[in-house]
Amino acid sequence: PVLVESLLVFIVVLSVHAAVWDRFSWCALALALQAFYVQFKWDRLLQLGGAVFQFRGAANSGLLPASMVIPLLGLVMKERCRAAGSVYFERFGIVVASTGMLLALFLSVLAVGITKPVPTNTCILTGIAGSVIIYTMKQSLTVSEVIEVLEVLLIFVYLSMILLYLLPRCFTPGEALLVLGGVSFVLNQLIKRSLNVIEGRGDPIDFFLLVAVVGVVLLGLFFTVLFIFMDSGTWISSMFFHMMTAVLGLGVIMPWLYRLIQRNPLFWLLQFLFQTQTRVYLLVYWTFLAASACGVVFYQNTKRSSESKKHQASTITRKYFHFIVVATYVPGLIYDRQLLYVAAVLCLAVFIFLEYVRYFRIKPFGQTLRHLLSLFLDERDSGPLILTHIYLLLGMSLPVWLFPRSCAPKGTLPGAGALVPYSGVLAVGVGDTIASVFGSTMGEIKWPGTKKTFEGTMTAIFAQIIAVALILIFDSSVNLNSSYAWILASVSLVSLLEAYTTQIDNLLLPLYLQIMLMA
Repeated sequence: PVLVESLLVFIVVLSVHAAVWDRFSWCALALALQAFYVQFKWDRLLQLGGAVFQFRGAANSGLLPASMVIPLLGLVMKERCRAAGSVYFERFGIVVASTGMLLALFLSVLAVGITKPVPTNTCILTGIAGSVIIYTMKQSLTVSEVIEVLEVLLIFVYLSMILLYLLPRCFTPGEALLVLGGVSFVLNQLIKRSLNVIEGRGDPIDFFLLVAVVGVVLLGLFFTVLFIFMDSGTWISSMFFHMMTAVLGLGVIMPWLYRLIQRNPLFWLLQFLFQTQTRVYLLVYWTFLAASACGVVFYQNTKRSSESKKHQASTITRKYFHFIVVATYVPGLIYDRQLLYVAAVLCLAVFIFLEYVRYFRIKPFGQTLRHLLSLFLDERDSGPLILTHIYLLLGMSLPVWLFPRSCAPKGTLPGAGALVPYSGVLAVGVGDTIASVFGSTMGEIKWPGTKKTFEGTMTAIFAQIIAVALILIFDSSVNLNSSYAWILASVSLVSLLEAYTTQIDNLLLPLYLQIMLMA
Protein backbone atom coordinates (compact mmCIF):
# COMPACT_ATOMS: atom_id res chain seq x y z
CA PRO A 1 0.00 0.00 0.00
CA VAL A 2 2.81 2.46 0.79
CA LEU A 3 4.39 1.88 -2.62
CA VAL A 4 1.08 2.41 -4.46
CA GLU A 5 0.38 5.55 -2.40
CA SER A 6 3.87 6.83 -3.27
CA LEU A 7 3.32 6.05 -6.98
CA LEU A 8 0.08 8.07 -6.97
CA VAL A 9 1.82 11.02 -5.30
CA PHE A 10 4.65 10.85 -7.88
CA ILE A 11 2.04 10.98 -10.68
CA VAL A 12 0.63 14.19 -9.14
CA VAL A 13 4.15 15.66 -8.78
CA LEU A 14 5.01 14.82 -12.40
CA SER A 15 1.70 16.31 -13.60
CA VAL A 16 2.45 19.59 -11.83
CA HIS A 17 6.07 19.46 -13.04
CA ALA A 18 4.88 19.07 -16.65
CA ALA A 19 2.45 22.00 -16.24
CA VAL A 20 4.89 24.37 -14.51
CA TRP A 21 8.32 23.20 -15.77
CA ASP A 22 10.64 25.62 -13.99
CA ARG A 23 13.40 25.42 -11.39
CA PHE A 24 10.88 25.10 -8.54
CA SER A 25 9.10 22.15 -10.13
CA TRP A 26 12.48 20.40 -10.45
CA CYS A 27 13.03 21.11 -6.75
CA ALA A 28 9.63 19.56 -5.99
CA LEU A 29 10.69 16.45 -7.90
CA ALA A 30 13.94 16.24 -5.91
CA LEU A 31 12.00 16.71 -2.67
CA ALA A 32 9.60 13.89 -3.60
CA LEU A 33 12.48 11.48 -4.33
CA GLN A 34 14.23 12.10 -1.00
CA ALA A 35 10.90 12.04 0.92
CA PHE A 36 10.15 8.62 -0.60
CA TYR A 37 13.37 7.20 0.87
CA VAL A 38 13.11 9.01 4.22
CA GLN A 39 9.51 7.85 4.63
CA PHE A 40 10.75 4.29 5.20
CA LYS A 41 13.12 5.53 7.93
CA TRP A 42 10.19 7.22 9.67
CA ASP A 43 8.09 4.05 9.33
CA ARG A 44 10.89 2.02 10.90
CA LEU A 45 11.25 4.52 13.75
CA LEU A 46 7.51 4.33 14.43
CA GLN A 47 7.58 0.52 14.48
CA LEU A 48 10.54 0.43 16.87
CA GLY A 49 9.20 3.22 19.09
CA GLY A 50 12.23 5.44 18.55
CA ALA A 51 10.48 8.49 17.06
CA VAL A 52 11.03 10.92 20.02
CA PHE A 53 7.29 11.78 20.26
CA GLN A 54 4.29 9.44 20.37
CA PHE A 55 2.58 9.44 16.98
CA ARG A 56 -0.76 7.97 15.90
CA GLY A 57 -0.65 4.19 15.51
CA ALA A 58 -2.23 1.98 12.81
CA ALA A 59 -0.83 4.26 10.08
CA ASN A 60 2.45 4.81 8.27
CA SER A 61 4.40 8.04 8.65
CA GLY A 62 2.76 9.63 5.58
CA LEU A 63 5.84 11.75 4.97
CA LEU A 64 5.77 11.69 1.15
CA PRO A 65 2.09 12.66 0.58
CA ALA A 66 2.23 15.33 3.31
CA SER A 67 5.60 16.74 2.22
CA MET A 68 4.33 17.51 -1.27
CA VAL A 69 1.05 19.29 -0.43
CA ILE A 70 2.34 22.76 0.54
CA PRO A 71 5.08 22.93 -2.17
CA LEU A 72 2.67 21.83 -4.91
CA LEU A 73 -0.04 24.26 -3.73
CA GLY A 74 2.53 27.07 -3.89
CA LEU A 75 3.65 26.03 -7.38
CA VAL A 76 0.16 25.86 -8.91
CA MET A 77 -0.80 29.15 -7.20
CA LYS A 78 2.33 30.79 -8.61
CA GLU A 79 1.53 29.58 -12.10
CA ARG A 80 -2.12 30.67 -11.98
CA CYS A 81 -1.21 34.13 -10.62
CA ARG A 82 1.57 34.55 -13.19
CA ALA A 83 -0.95 33.83 -15.96
CA ALA A 84 -3.33 36.40 -14.41
CA GLY A 85 -0.55 39.01 -14.21
CA SER A 86 -0.60 39.31 -10.40
CA VAL A 87 3.08 39.75 -9.49
CA TYR A 88 2.47 40.07 -5.72
CA PHE A 89 0.62 36.75 -5.47
CA GLU A 90 3.05 35.07 -7.88
CA ARG A 91 5.81 35.91 -5.39
CA PHE A 92 3.55 34.75 -2.56
CA GLY A 93 3.16 31.37 -4.30
CA ILE A 94 6.96 31.07 -4.52
CA VAL A 95 7.23 31.80 -0.77
CA VAL A 96 4.57 29.16 -0.01
CA ALA A 97 6.38 26.55 -2.15
CA SER A 98 9.78 27.38 -0.59
CA THR A 99 8.35 27.22 2.93
CA GLY A 100 6.74 23.84 2.28
CA MET A 101 10.01 22.43 0.90
CA LEU A 102 12.04 23.67 3.86
CA LEU A 103 9.57 22.25 6.42
CA ALA A 104 9.58 18.87 4.65
CA LEU A 105 13.40 18.90 4.53
CA PHE A 106 13.54 19.64 8.26
CA LEU A 107 11.32 16.62 9.02
CA SER A 108 13.47 14.44 6.74
CA VAL A 109 16.74 15.56 8.38
CA LEU A 110 15.17 14.88 11.80
CA ALA A 111 14.33 11.29 10.80
CA VAL A 112 17.78 10.67 9.33
CA GLY A 113 19.44 12.15 12.41
CA ILE A 114 17.69 9.91 14.95
CA THR A 115 17.95 6.70 12.88
CA LYS A 116 20.65 4.34 14.19
CA PRO A 117 22.84 3.31 12.46
CA VAL A 118 22.94 6.40 10.27
CA PRO A 119 21.54 5.51 6.79
CA THR A 120 24.37 6.58 4.46
CA ASN A 121 22.52 6.42 1.14
CA THR A 122 19.48 8.28 2.46
CA CYS A 123 21.78 10.92 3.99
CA ILE A 124 23.47 11.48 0.63
CA LEU A 125 20.12 11.74 -1.19
CA THR A 126 18.70 14.14 1.42
CA GLY A 127 21.88 16.23 1.21
CA ILE A 128 21.70 16.48 -2.59
CA ALA A 129 17.98 17.36 -2.57
CA GLY A 130 18.53 19.89 0.23
CA SER A 131 21.44 21.51 -1.60
CA VAL A 132 19.40 21.86 -4.81
CA ILE A 133 16.44 23.38 -2.96
CA ILE A 134 18.52 25.80 -0.85
CA TYR A 135 20.56 26.90 -3.90
CA THR A 136 17.35 27.54 -5.86
CA MET A 137 15.91 29.53 -2.94
CA LYS A 138 19.13 31.58 -2.73
CA GLN A 139 18.91 32.43 -6.43
CA SER A 140 15.15 33.15 -6.48
CA LEU A 141 14.09 34.69 -3.16
CA THR A 142 14.70 38.22 -1.92
CA VAL A 143 16.23 38.75 1.54
CA SER A 144 12.84 39.56 3.08
CA GLU A 145 11.32 36.40 1.56
CA VAL A 146 14.19 34.26 2.93
CA ILE A 147 13.62 35.75 6.38
CA GLU A 148 9.89 35.00 6.08
CA VAL A 149 10.57 31.34 5.21
CA LEU A 150 13.01 30.99 8.12
CA GLU A 151 10.47 32.59 10.50
CA VAL A 152 7.88 29.97 9.57
CA LEU A 153 10.46 27.21 10.11
CA LEU A 154 11.30 28.59 13.57
CA ILE A 155 7.61 28.80 14.57
CA PHE A 156 7.08 25.25 13.24
CA VAL A 157 9.96 23.86 15.33
CA TYR A 158 8.66 25.42 18.55
CA LEU A 159 5.02 24.51 17.87
CA SER A 160 6.02 20.91 17.06
CA MET A 161 7.99 20.51 20.27
CA ILE A 162 5.13 21.89 22.37
CA LEU A 163 2.08 20.33 20.71
CA LEU A 164 3.52 16.89 19.92
CA TYR A 165 4.57 16.61 23.57
CA LEU A 166 1.19 17.80 24.89
CA LEU A 167 -0.91 15.79 22.40
CA PRO A 168 0.53 12.27 22.04
CA ARG A 169 -0.93 9.89 19.43
CA CYS A 170 -2.99 12.63 17.73
CA PHE A 171 -0.92 12.90 14.53
CA THR A 172 1.32 10.90 12.23
CA PRO A 173 4.55 12.72 11.23
CA GLY A 174 2.92 13.64 7.90
CA GLU A 175 -0.26 14.99 9.53
CA ALA A 176 1.85 16.97 12.00
CA LEU A 177 3.76 18.50 9.07
CA LEU A 178 0.51 19.53 7.35
CA VAL A 179 -1.40 20.82 10.38
CA LEU A 180 1.45 22.46 12.32
CA GLY A 181 3.08 23.74 9.11
CA GLY A 182 -0.22 25.38 8.14
CA VAL A 183 -0.71 26.93 11.60
CA SER A 184 2.91 28.19 11.58
CA PHE A 185 2.41 29.84 8.19
CA VAL A 186 -0.87 31.46 9.30
CA LEU A 187 0.74 32.77 12.51
CA ASN A 188 3.66 34.25 10.57
CA GLN A 189 1.29 35.89 8.05
CA LEU A 190 -0.73 37.42 10.89
CA ILE A 191 2.39 38.84 12.58
CA LYS A 192 3.67 40.19 9.26
CA ARG A 193 0.37 41.87 8.37
CA SER A 194 -0.11 43.24 11.91
CA LEU A 195 3.27 44.98 11.70
CA ASN A 196 2.54 46.41 8.23
CA VAL A 197 -1.07 47.55 8.44
CA ILE A 198 -2.06 49.81 5.55
CA GLU A 199 -5.60 51.17 5.80
CA GLY A 200 -7.86 49.85 3.09
CA ARG A 201 -5.43 47.14 1.95
CA GLY A 202 -6.42 43.51 2.35
CA ASP A 203 -9.78 41.78 2.51
CA PRO A 204 -11.34 41.74 6.03
CA ILE A 205 -12.44 38.12 5.60
CA ASP A 206 -8.79 37.06 5.14
CA PHE A 207 -7.82 38.85 8.35
CA PHE A 208 -10.80 37.21 10.07
CA LEU A 209 -9.47 33.75 9.13
CA LEU A 210 -5.92 34.53 10.32
CA VAL A 211 -7.02 35.98 13.67
CA ALA A 212 -9.56 33.18 14.33
CA VAL A 213 -7.03 30.36 13.69
CA VAL A 214 -4.26 31.97 15.73
CA GLY A 215 -6.70 32.96 18.48
CA VAL A 216 -8.05 29.45 19.09
CA VAL A 217 -4.53 27.93 18.99
CA LEU A 218 -3.21 30.45 21.53
CA LEU A 219 -6.29 29.87 23.68
CA GLY A 220 -5.62 26.12 23.70
CA LEU A 221 -1.93 26.56 24.54
CA PHE A 222 -2.77 28.94 27.40
CA PHE A 223 -5.28 26.58 29.02
CA THR A 224 -3.12 23.49 28.45
CA VAL A 225 -0.28 25.08 30.41
CA LEU A 226 -2.68 26.45 33.05
CA PHE A 227 -4.41 23.13 33.71
CA ILE A 228 -1.10 21.39 34.32
CA PHE A 229 -1.15 23.18 37.68
CA MET A 230 -4.86 22.87 38.53
CA ASP A 231 -7.71 20.39 38.10
CA SER A 232 -9.78 21.44 35.08
CA GLY A 233 -12.89 19.47 36.10
CA THR A 234 -13.95 21.62 39.07
CA TRP A 235 -16.53 24.42 38.99
CA ILE A 236 -13.92 27.02 40.00
CA SER A 237 -11.64 25.97 37.10
CA SER A 238 -14.60 25.97 34.71
CA MET A 239 -15.67 29.49 35.74
CA PHE A 240 -12.05 30.62 35.33
CA PHE A 241 -11.98 29.01 31.85
CA HIS A 242 -15.08 30.87 30.70
CA MET A 243 -13.93 34.15 32.26
CA MET A 244 -10.44 33.97 30.70
CA THR A 245 -11.92 33.01 27.31
CA ALA A 246 -14.03 36.18 27.43
CA VAL A 247 -11.02 38.25 28.54
CA LEU A 248 -8.76 36.87 25.78
CA GLY A 249 -11.51 37.18 23.18
CA LEU A 250 -12.58 40.73 24.02
CA GLY A 251 -9.21 41.99 25.28
CA VAL A 252 -6.78 40.47 22.75
CA ILE A 253 -8.49 38.95 19.70
CA MET A 254 -11.05 41.73 19.13
CA PRO A 255 -8.52 44.61 19.36
CA TRP A 256 -6.14 42.66 17.13
CA LEU A 257 -8.84 42.23 14.50
CA TYR A 258 -9.86 45.89 14.92
CA ARG A 259 -6.29 46.96 14.16
CA LEU A 260 -6.28 44.91 10.95
CA ILE A 261 -9.70 45.81 9.50
CA GLN A 262 -9.89 49.35 10.97
CA ARG A 263 -13.49 48.94 12.19
CA ASN A 264 -15.43 47.30 15.03
CA PRO A 265 -15.21 43.51 14.36
CA LEU A 266 -18.62 42.69 15.88
CA PHE A 267 -20.46 45.40 13.92
CA TRP A 268 -18.59 44.41 10.76
CA LEU A 269 -19.52 40.74 11.26
CA LEU A 270 -23.21 41.46 11.90
CA GLN A 271 -23.38 43.79 8.90
CA PHE A 272 -21.61 41.19 6.74
CA LEU A 273 -23.86 38.28 7.78
CA PHE A 274 -27.15 40.12 7.21
CA GLN A 275 -26.11 42.24 4.24
CA THR A 276 -28.50 40.66 1.70
CA GLN A 277 -31.69 38.63 1.77
CA THR A 278 -29.86 35.67 0.20
CA ARG A 279 -27.49 35.59 3.17
CA VAL A 280 -30.40 35.57 5.64
CA TYR A 281 -32.01 32.63 3.79
CA LEU A 282 -28.68 30.74 3.76
CA LEU A 283 -28.15 31.35 7.50
CA VAL A 284 -31.66 30.06 8.32
CA TYR A 285 -31.08 27.00 6.12
CA TRP A 286 -27.68 26.29 7.74
CA THR A 287 -29.21 26.65 11.22
CA PHE A 288 -31.76 24.00 10.27
CA LEU A 289 -28.98 21.67 9.05
CA ALA A 290 -26.96 22.23 12.25
CA ALA A 291 -30.03 21.31 14.29
CA SER A 292 -30.46 18.19 12.14
CA ALA A 293 -26.82 17.16 12.81
CA CYS A 294 -27.38 17.61 16.56
CA GLY A 295 -30.55 15.54 16.23
CA VAL A 296 -28.56 12.69 14.64
CA VAL A 297 -26.07 12.78 17.56
CA PHE A 298 -28.82 12.68 20.21
CA TYR A 299 -30.80 9.97 18.38
CA GLN A 300 -27.76 7.69 18.02
CA ASN A 301 -26.98 8.15 21.71
CA THR A 302 -30.52 7.17 22.73
CA LYS A 303 -30.09 4.02 20.60
CA ARG A 304 -26.84 3.28 22.46
CA SER A 305 -28.60 3.67 25.82
CA SER A 306 -31.43 1.33 24.82
CA GLU A 307 -29.35 -1.28 22.98
CA SER A 308 -25.92 -1.65 24.52
CA LYS A 309 -23.27 0.38 26.28
CA LYS A 310 -20.73 -0.88 23.74
CA HIS A 311 -22.77 0.25 20.74
CA GLN A 312 -20.68 2.25 18.23
CA ALA A 313 -21.96 4.24 15.28
CA SER A 314 -21.59 2.39 11.96
CA THR A 315 -19.69 3.74 8.96
CA ILE A 316 -22.97 4.62 7.24
CA THR A 317 -24.18 6.51 10.33
CA ARG A 318 -20.95 8.56 10.45
CA LYS A 319 -21.40 9.40 6.77
CA TYR A 320 -24.72 11.12 7.58
CA PHE A 321 -22.58 14.07 8.61
CA HIS A 322 -20.84 14.05 5.22
CA PHE A 323 -24.23 14.33 3.50
CA ILE A 324 -25.22 17.19 5.83
CA VAL A 325 -21.93 18.98 5.11
CA VAL A 326 -22.44 18.62 1.33
CA ALA A 327 -25.96 20.05 1.72
CA THR A 328 -24.38 22.93 3.68
CA TYR A 329 -21.55 23.80 1.32
CA VAL A 330 -23.11 23.45 -2.14
CA PRO A 331 -25.68 26.28 -1.78
CA GLY A 332 -22.98 28.48 -0.25
CA LEU A 333 -20.63 27.81 -3.16
CA ILE A 334 -23.35 28.56 -5.72
CA TYR A 335 -24.97 31.64 -4.13
CA ASP A 336 -22.49 33.36 -1.79
CA ARG A 337 -18.89 32.12 -1.42
CA GLN A 338 -17.82 35.01 0.81
CA LEU A 339 -20.53 34.16 3.34
CA LEU A 340 -19.49 30.49 3.20
CA TYR A 341 -15.87 31.57 3.81
CA VAL A 342 -16.77 33.51 6.98
CA ALA A 343 -19.30 30.93 8.22
CA ALA A 344 -16.69 28.16 7.87
CA VAL A 345 -14.21 30.21 9.93
CA LEU A 346 -16.82 30.74 12.67
CA CYS A 347 -17.72 27.05 12.60
CA LEU A 348 -14.05 26.04 12.92
CA ALA A 349 -13.60 28.33 15.94
CA VAL A 350 -16.74 26.88 17.58
CA PHE A 351 -15.64 23.27 16.88
CA ILE A 352 -12.20 23.82 18.39
CA PHE A 353 -13.65 25.67 21.40
CA LEU A 354 -16.11 22.79 22.05
CA GLU A 355 -13.20 20.34 21.79
CA TYR A 356 -11.40 22.33 24.50
CA VAL A 357 -14.55 22.11 26.66
CA ARG A 358 -14.71 18.34 26.10
CA TYR A 359 -10.97 17.71 26.55
CA PHE A 360 -10.62 19.77 29.75
CA ARG A 361 -14.02 18.52 31.09
CA ILE A 362 -15.23 22.10 31.52
CA LYS A 363 -18.56 22.29 33.34
CA PRO A 364 -21.44 22.22 32.60
CA PHE A 365 -21.06 20.60 29.14
CA GLY A 366 -17.63 18.91 29.17
CA GLN A 367 -18.68 15.50 30.47
CA THR A 368 -21.84 15.51 28.31
CA LEU A 369 -19.79 16.17 25.17
CA ARG A 370 -17.41 13.33 26.11
CA HIS A 371 -20.35 10.95 26.38
CA LEU A 372 -22.10 12.10 23.20
CA LEU A 373 -19.03 12.14 20.93
CA SER A 374 -17.50 8.87 22.18
CA LEU A 375 -20.13 7.05 20.09
CA PHE A 376 -18.60 8.38 16.84
CA LEU A 377 -14.94 7.59 17.55
CA ASP A 378 -12.98 5.52 15.03
CA GLU A 379 -9.44 4.09 14.99
CA ARG A 380 -7.98 7.46 13.92
CA ASP A 381 -9.06 9.12 17.18
CA SER A 382 -6.44 7.30 19.26
CA GLY A 383 -5.10 10.38 21.07
CA PRO A 384 -6.65 12.60 23.74
CA LEU A 385 -8.30 14.86 21.12
CA ILE A 386 -11.21 13.99 18.81
CA LEU A 387 -10.18 15.55 15.50
CA THR A 388 -12.07 13.75 12.72
CA HIS A 389 -15.02 16.20 12.66
CA ILE A 390 -12.57 19.14 12.63
CA TYR A 391 -10.65 17.50 9.76
CA LEU A 392 -13.96 17.08 7.88
CA LEU A 393 -14.68 20.80 8.26
CA LEU A 394 -11.11 21.68 7.22
CA GLY A 395 -11.25 19.39 4.18
CA MET A 396 -14.42 21.07 2.95
CA SER A 397 -13.25 24.62 3.80
CA LEU A 398 -9.59 24.69 2.74
CA PRO A 399 -10.36 24.79 -1.04
CA VAL A 400 -12.64 27.80 -0.34
CA TRP A 401 -10.08 29.55 1.89
CA LEU A 402 -7.10 28.80 -0.39
CA PHE A 403 -8.83 29.77 -3.63
CA PRO A 404 -6.65 32.54 -5.16
CA ARG A 405 -9.40 35.18 -5.55
CA SER A 406 -6.94 37.91 -6.54
CA CYS A 407 -5.76 35.76 -9.47
CA ALA A 408 -9.31 35.11 -10.69
CA PRO A 409 -10.65 38.51 -11.85
CA LYS A 410 -14.09 37.11 -12.78
CA GLY A 411 -14.36 35.15 -9.51
CA THR A 412 -13.48 31.85 -11.16
CA LEU A 413 -10.47 30.22 -12.80
CA PRO A 414 -10.61 29.02 -16.42
CA GLY A 415 -11.03 25.36 -17.32
CA ALA A 416 -10.81 22.72 -14.61
CA GLY A 417 -9.74 25.44 -12.17
CA ALA A 418 -13.39 26.54 -11.98
CA LEU A 419 -14.03 23.45 -9.84
CA VAL A 420 -11.31 24.30 -7.28
CA PRO A 421 -13.74 25.60 -4.58
CA TYR A 422 -15.71 22.36 -5.01
CA SER A 423 -12.64 20.17 -4.31
CA GLY A 424 -13.77 19.38 -0.75
CA VAL A 425 -17.34 18.62 -1.83
CA LEU A 426 -16.14 16.29 -4.60
CA ALA A 427 -13.28 14.48 -2.80
CA VAL A 428 -14.73 14.15 0.71
CA GLY A 429 -18.43 14.99 0.55
CA VAL A 430 -19.20 12.84 -2.49
CA GLY A 431 -16.21 10.56 -3.26
CA ASP A 432 -15.14 9.45 0.22
CA THR A 433 -18.76 9.11 1.40
CA ILE A 434 -19.96 7.03 -1.55
CA ALA A 435 -16.80 4.86 -1.43
CA SER A 436 -17.36 4.10 2.27
CA VAL A 437 -21.09 3.43 1.98
CA PHE A 438 -20.97 1.23 -1.14
CA GLY A 439 -17.64 -0.37 -0.22
CA SER A 440 -18.84 -1.44 3.24
CA THR A 441 -22.25 -2.71 2.04
CA MET A 442 -21.61 -4.20 -1.43
CA GLY A 443 -17.84 -4.35 -1.87
CA GLU A 444 -16.26 -7.78 -2.38
CA ILE A 445 -13.02 -7.26 -4.33
CA LYS A 446 -10.43 -5.66 -2.05
CA TRP A 447 -7.52 -3.58 -3.30
CA PRO A 448 -4.28 -5.51 -2.52
CA GLY A 449 -3.03 -4.82 1.01
CA THR A 450 -5.98 -2.63 2.08
CA LYS A 451 -9.50 -2.92 3.50
CA LYS A 452 -10.88 -0.69 0.73
CA THR A 453 -12.78 -2.27 -2.15
CA PHE A 454 -12.65 -1.93 -5.93
CA GLU A 455 -16.44 -1.43 -6.07
CA GLY A 456 -16.26 1.44 -3.56
CA THR A 457 -13.56 3.27 -5.54
CA MET A 458 -15.30 2.85 -8.90
CA THR A 459 -18.62 4.03 -7.45
CA ALA A 460 -16.87 7.04 -5.93
CA ILE A 461 -15.39 8.04 -9.31
CA PHE A 462 -18.77 7.64 -11.01
CA ALA A 463 -20.52 9.67 -8.27
CA GLN A 464 -18.00 12.52 -8.58
CA ILE A 465 -18.48 12.67 -12.36
CA ILE A 466 -22.25 12.95 -11.80
CA ALA A 467 -21.58 15.66 -9.19
CA VAL A 468 -19.46 17.63 -11.71
CA ALA A 469 -22.33 17.40 -14.24
CA LEU A 470 -24.78 18.71 -11.62
CA ILE A 471 -22.40 21.58 -10.73
CA LEU A 472 -22.29 22.53 -14.44
CA ILE A 473 -26.10 22.61 -14.52
CA PHE A 474 -26.68 24.62 -11.32
CA ASP A 475 -23.60 26.89 -11.14
CA SER A 476 -23.51 29.17 -14.17
CA SER A 477 -20.06 30.55 -13.23
CA VAL A 478 -18.39 27.18 -13.92
CA ASN A 479 -17.05 26.80 -17.48
CA LEU A 480 -14.77 23.79 -17.95
CA ASN A 481 -13.60 24.61 -21.52
CA SER A 482 -13.54 20.94 -22.61
CA SER A 483 -11.07 19.92 -19.87
CA TYR A 484 -13.15 16.83 -19.07
CA ALA A 485 -10.34 14.29 -19.55
CA TRP A 486 -8.15 16.13 -17.00
CA ILE A 487 -11.04 16.25 -14.51
CA LEU A 488 -11.70 12.52 -14.93
CA ALA A 489 -7.97 11.75 -14.45
CA SER A 490 -7.80 14.00 -11.35
CA VAL A 491 -10.89 12.47 -9.75
CA SER A 492 -9.68 8.92 -10.49
CA LEU A 493 -6.22 9.61 -9.07
CA VAL A 494 -7.59 11.09 -5.83
CA SER A 495 -10.10 8.23 -5.45
CA LEU A 496 -7.26 5.71 -5.76
CA LEU A 497 -5.28 7.71 -3.19
CA GLU A 498 -8.27 7.43 -0.84
CA ALA A 499 -8.14 3.64 -1.19
CA TYR A 500 -4.45 3.37 -0.35
CA THR A 501 -3.60 6.17 2.11
CA THR A 502 -3.61 5.60 5.87
CA GLN A 503 -3.48 9.34 6.57
CA ILE A 504 -6.54 11.45 7.42
CA ASP A 505 -8.30 11.37 4.05
CA ASN A 506 -10.67 14.23 5.00
CA LEU A 507 -7.64 16.54 5.05
CA LEU A 508 -5.39 15.08 2.34
CA LEU A 509 -7.78 14.30 -0.54
CA PRO A 510 -9.32 17.78 -1.08
CA LEU A 511 -5.86 19.35 -1.16
CA TYR A 512 -4.59 16.89 -3.78
CA LEU A 513 -7.72 17.36 -5.89
CA GLN A 514 -7.29 21.14 -5.63
CA ILE A 515 -3.66 20.82 -6.77
CA MET A 516 -4.65 18.71 -9.77
CA LEU A 517 -7.52 21.01 -10.80
CA MET A 518 -5.33 24.13 -10.48
CA ALA A 519 -2.50 22.50 -12.45
